[in-house]
Amino acid sequence: MITVEEASEIINQNLYKPTTEVVELSKVLGRVLAEDIYADRDFPPFNRVMMDGIAIQYKSWESGARSFKKEGIQLAGEPQKNLKDSGSCLEVMTGSILPENTDVIIPYEELEDAGEMIHVRLDQVKKNQNIHSQGADVKVSEKILSKGCLISTAEIGVLATVGKSVIKVLSLPKVAIISTGDELVPVEETPKDYQIRQSNSHVLKAALRESGVEADIHHILDERDLLLTRLKAIVEEVDVLILSGGVSKGKKDYVPEVLDQLRFEKQFHGVIQRPGKPFWFGVRQDNKTVFALPGNPVSTYMCFQKYIKPWTFNSLGVQLPQEMAALSEDFTFKKDLTYFLQVRVLNVSGKLMAQPVAGQGSGDLANLIAADGFLQLPADRSLFKAGEVFPFIRYRRS
Repeated sequence: MITVEEASEIINQNLYKPTTEVVELSKVLGRVLAEDIYADRDFPPFNRVMMDGIAIQYKSWESGARSFKKEGIQLAGEPQKNLKDSGSCLEVMTGSILPENTDVIIPYEELEDAGEMIHVRLDQVKKNQNIHSQGADVKVSEKILSKGCLISTAEIGVLATVGKSVIKVLSLPKVAIISTGDELVPVEETPKDYQIRQSNSHVLKAALRESGVEADIHHILDERDLLLTRLKAIVEEVDVLILSGGVSKGKKDYVPEVLDQLRFEKQFHGVIQRPGKPFWFGVRQDNKTVFALPGNPVSTYMCFQKYIKPWTFNSLGVQLPQEMAALSEDFTFKKDLTYFLQVRVLNVSGKLMAQPVAGQGSGDLANLIAADGFLQLPADRSLFKAGEVFPFIRYRRS
């Protein structure tokens, strides 16, 4: 068996190799940009009015004018109008183009409307006040987004602004999730006394979707030949297999044997950790990847959060931030292995505090609901003191 650190290193030496594809703007959220984006015009593309009010000439103010005759109105979305008389004003709306022959905007809050005339209550104004100058944000042809960027809602606004209705992004891996086990029945069925409903596959599918990856779900009974036949067909359609169950030492744990028959090269089988000790990882020469996880629900979920999720983002060139949290109380664990402690977290004066959540082991799926993530406790110790800080793997956002 290998350590958690060795497992992470091996996994991240065998990353998915994305290609590029073009997707519509409406489907680009959470994807990784595969092209540089340049401004197709100045931003703003014209001298833009920033407040509702009036537009005047500064030289008229300097000459002592404090009352201005209304000459018309410049609405947003209208072609540029021209102030004909330097002693007059044009009413303007936020977002409109600045009228020609004007260079000061005075907001309505500082004005008194007296019919045909508007009086200014201010003692001072500045030239170009309340005007967003053309090109002040970005100049035409300037690069505004770089390839490798993870696209959030903010980037979508920029892409829409520059007219990118379709965008080149990195491809995502095609994934199949396979649960094994004779005891499993579909969610919609009523299990017999000795059966349970499939849950791991649905948890994994949802967790992948949070990372932007879609996956198909399959279930295969614990029969060697059936497992071989089904996996042989499935693997030809996908880049990644994620299996749950069948990787330990049981009489019907055929997964490692079958993966070997399918020409997957085992990178490791067994990690010195709890939960998730029997974890199996392998690759094939055609760039296919297999994560074979223990079937216990907490083991499956922890292995996804610790290994598969970072692998997915690392494959796309995105480094996930590492959170840290401090234990809120002393905790003892006497096994010589890395322990992923389920914790509830609370922000106390800017410091993340982790409260251990008692559970019933790796089969205690319900206990995941009470926690926010896993605190990674190192293998070289048994006593962990309150206030000590350790890596925190979050799966719930508060």
